[in-house]
Amino acid sequence: MSNQVSPGSAHGAVTGAEVVGGSAGATAAAEPAPFVSQVPGTPVHFATFHGRSISWFAVGLILVGFVVGGLGLVFGPTWVAFWLGLAVSGVGALLAMGTGIFDDWY
Repeated sequence: MSNQVSPGSAHGAVTGAEVVGGSAGATAAAEPAPFVSQVPGTPVHFATFHGRSISWFAVGLILVGFVVGGLGLVFGPTWVAFWLGLAVSGVGALLAMGTGIFDDWY
């Protein structure tokens, strides 16, 4: 029986490694995705990545702005503190979006 999974088995066929490792039509040298066990309780180890420093700074700005605005509403309401907190959170959000915080995934 012929090897039905090899890259040259049929003209234009997509092998399993090409589908898992990337887009269809990738070369045979593409790296397959790492094996992840589907059995509950099986330990899985991924590379450690805690994000970039600029992303943490942006999140810190958003958090500080939220706390300042919240405390301005609780102890007052002190509208200057509320609007200052909103402005600091807005600057943090713009910094986060400008530096590509959503690209900090695994």
